[in-house]
Amino acid sequence: MEFALVMLVACGLDLLLGWPDWLFARIGHPVTWAGRCISALERAWNAGTRQNRLVFGATTALLLVGGSLVAGVGLHILLPKGWPGVVLGGVLAWPLVALRSMHSHVQAVEVPLARGDLPAARHAVSMIVGRDVSQADDAAISRAALESLAENSADGIVAPVFWGVVAGLPGIMAYKAINTLDSMIGHRNERYEAFGKVAARLDDLANLVPARLTGVFFALVGGRPMRALRIMWRDAPAHRSPNAGWPEAAMAASLGVRLSGPRQYGDTFTPEPWLNADGAEATPASLTRGLAIYGRMLGGLLVALAAIGGLAHA
Repeated sequence: MEFALVMLVACGLDLLLGWPDWLFARIGHPVTWAGRCISALERAWNAGTRQNRLVFGATTALLLVGGSLVAGVGLHILLPKGWPGVVLGGVLAWPLVALRSMHSHVQAVEVPLARGDLPAARHAVSMIVGRDVSQADDAAISRAALESLAENSADGIVAPVFWGVVAGLPGIMAYKAINTLDSMIGHRNERYEAFGKVAARLDDLANLVPARLTGVFFALVGGRPMRALRIMWRDAPAHRSPNAGWPEAAMAASLGVRLSGPRQYGDTFTPEPWLNADGAEATPASLTRGLAIYGRMLGGLLVALAAIGGLAHA
């Protein structure tokens, strides 16, 4: 499939360059563009009765996803044929994958944690998780970072690549709109529960296959494939999220540690079940090994994209 080669170019560019600060300063980023639209619509429409919030939240999701889909179709039509189209399509899809930034954000936790600088590690992990980590110890910080690494590998890397391979620029652009909507308004609290309900359900559906694929990828490259697959199948359905448990359980089993479990969100304590409950406590060394598994997963993903693209041109 030619779309696989487009995604291979996009992933290669992101691994090499990330999204440079100078480029962000000049033009921002597609996610920030979408975020401004979502914020404006939320401020204008998220009011009144629950029914009104639900309807206007659904309308917000429809506008963002529909607009992204239409824009993606338009860009696809304008792409030249052959390799020039593959390269240009890859450049356009480049900002919609996050291979390099995912590693950078987790490494920003790993480095101070490894040297025993808990305040710096707590600050770094607070940038990528929503729970209260102000009193977190080594194990809690390591768990939080590993869970973020596993979950965001699914919705920040595998899912956009999956939808890009399936449906090209329209697929990856529509997916990124859905994921941005969920991250901004798909929360279960008083303000967003009704307004963001449709966005949250769309995100659940869009990540259904990619999350499970990510779990399989982690299991296959983690060194304990059969055990990891068995524990993933056993524990993932108990997770609070219909999707996040799959890559998290596979990561936990591959590392031999337990993840998820009870946690604090603001004033709310949530008694979440453990994934791989018999595993050891996560440590800074576990985080280092988790990043290594992530690196092997990326390598396997790139090989798979090259193979799919090569078969299309065989």
